[in-house]
Amino acid sequence: MSHPPLVQQTMHTAMPGDVPPVPTGESTAPTAQSLGQGAAGIALAWVQYASRNPAYWATAHRWIQATTARPISTGTAAGLYAGAPAVTFLLHMADRAFPGRYRRHLNELLPHVTKSAHRRVDDGLTRIAQQRPTCFGEYDLITGLTGLGRLLLSCRPFDTALERILSFLVALTQPIRLDGRWMPGWWVDHDPDPTLPTPGGHANNGIAHGITGPLALLSLAYQIGVRVDGHDTAIDRITAHLRKTACHDADGTWWPHWTSDKNTIPHSHPPRPSWCYGSPGIARALQLAGIARSDIALKRWSESVLIASLSHERYTHQLRDVGICHGWAGAYLTAVHAAKDSASPRLQQLTADLAQQFAKAQTTREHSLLTGAAGAALARLHHDTTTPTLGWEACLLLI
Repeated sequence: MSHPPLVQQTMHTAMPGDVPPVPTGESTAPTAQSLGQGAAGIALAWVQYASRNPAYWATAHRWIQATTARPISTGTAAGLYAGAPAVTFLLHMADRAFPGRYRRHLNELLPHVTKSAHRRVDDGLTRIAQQRPTCFGEYDLITGLTGLGRLLLSCRPFDTALERILSFLVALTQPIRLDGRWMPGWWVDHDPDPTLPTPGGHANNGIAHGITGPLALLSLAYQIGVRVDGHDTAIDRITAHLRKTACHDADGTWWPHWTSDKNTIPHSHPPRPSWCYGSPGIARALQLAGIARSDIALKRWSESVLIASLSHERYTHQLRDVGICHGWAGAYLTAVHAAKDSASPRLQQLTADLAQQFAKAQTTREHSLLTGAAGAALARLHHDTTTPTLGWEACLLLI
């Protein structure tokens, strides 16, 4: 991919969070096109900063070059956080920051994304017809169709590929018969993690790999009028499942990361209140569902759950790093976006309290978007509430 010439400006070399101004190992690593862990995510951070201060643009451009230094992957493993879809998301944000600069490259990549989406929907529907369990790579945010759907909702909301993805996710919510028993349609037959075996499979609740991701996407699409047959029923079905699997104690409501073959849960206490797997991410998706379905009771309940999950030290003491995925940045960002859609003064106050705790969080030498300094720097931009972001939080399904 060729690139337009650099803007002739003085390069700023300092970004909050110590994100490197010059591409290093990330520019040649196989993970360069990773939005979560590679150059693509770091480039995204610089693009956002450049949108507020053009003096950062030369640095942002260098990181975009680092992301595209190798041939862009369009294989079956390419998802929102890797390969062509990740680069497309990055260039879409760059095009929002500086309209037209990367439009040609963006338009060259989008057909690869839509082609992949159609192929993967075909495979998914075949799998459902055969009544086989799914896998994260088929449907989730990070590598699956939910991530591709969020990308297309941002840049091609009325494309037939998005319509088919939404229809697939509706089908995914229908129960599937496995070994003579009815199980949730998003039941996977693999472990959530190699170190955490779930013999017989599990149903994942998290926003990154579980059914909360499809719920958020379906709700966001529904809100703007991008709807398919069965759309409302699917939202209600997921909401009912999350209500059923919720755990309650004296301090609030929380969810296990997943339920297993025997419907057991991996926790006897509230797990870490993170964006990726924890109650904040789930509560935000339920809030979006309440907004989409004009269900005020659901919206208020989800907000109360989110407030409780991030108000008690019993929960928050488990947040030990600064990152988005399972640290303070993710918790803070989730609360920020929930507060924007709420009139609750408690939620507004929670956001202010989290900002102070986030500011004290230990820094990291890692540079990535999901677990490192790039993500933390982007989250800190929300301390300035007068200037909106480019909408990069779409890759987290928070908007």
